[in-house]
Amino acid sequence: MLIVLGDEHKEHLGFLSTVDVEVVREFCRLAVEFLKKGVTTKVYQSASQKLGVDVETVQHGVEGLMYLMTECAKLMVSEIDFQDSVMVLGFPEELNAELLRLYLENRKEIRAILGELTMDLPHYHDLEWRLDVQLACRTLRHQTDPTVMLKLHTKDSGESAVQVLQTDPANLVHLTNSLDRALSELKTAHCRRIMRNIKS
Repeated sequence: MLIVLGDEHKEHLGFLSTVDVEVVREFCRLAVEFLKKGVTTKVYQSASQKLGVDVETVQHGVEGLMYLMTECAKLMVSEIDFQDSVMVLGFPEELNAELLRLYLENRKEIRAILGELTMDLPHYHDLEWRLDVQLACRTLRHQTDPTVMLKLHTKDSGESAVQVLQTDPANLVHLTNSLDRALSELKTAHCRRIMRNIKS
């Protein structure tokens, strides 16, 4: 899967072709640090003084490299696809090889960092249900009023929570049909491709 880079992103990464390979290595290290700990403006300032460029150029270079690495790591881009994605930047062969090496070296670490940054949402644990039907009351003798009571148990980081829901059969059938459509959508080739990239 190729990564499509926007014009602004290409412009930010274009700065890397004007510096030494050692500087690109340092920028990659800064990009991984940026993911771990956040922005450090002092580092950008010292790098800009050493290179003789403004701070914004250094910042854009590091952020552009970080974006490239995170997108490729997120999608588990293969070596060939990474090289093809970077080829549009017009870098020298030595720089392309170094970027590939840095990507392969840091891919697992970047994926681990991105995994830690994801939200931990509550997930399904158990479901209890009961069907209540009111057959008659004082004013209406021949009445059927069915109600479905649901008790949904969820877990979030080891803590349990319970939600009590009430619905009528028509809404429950609509909900079931919507979930069935969503499950059948997961079986399409497009969704399987996306899921395969997410899991790997």
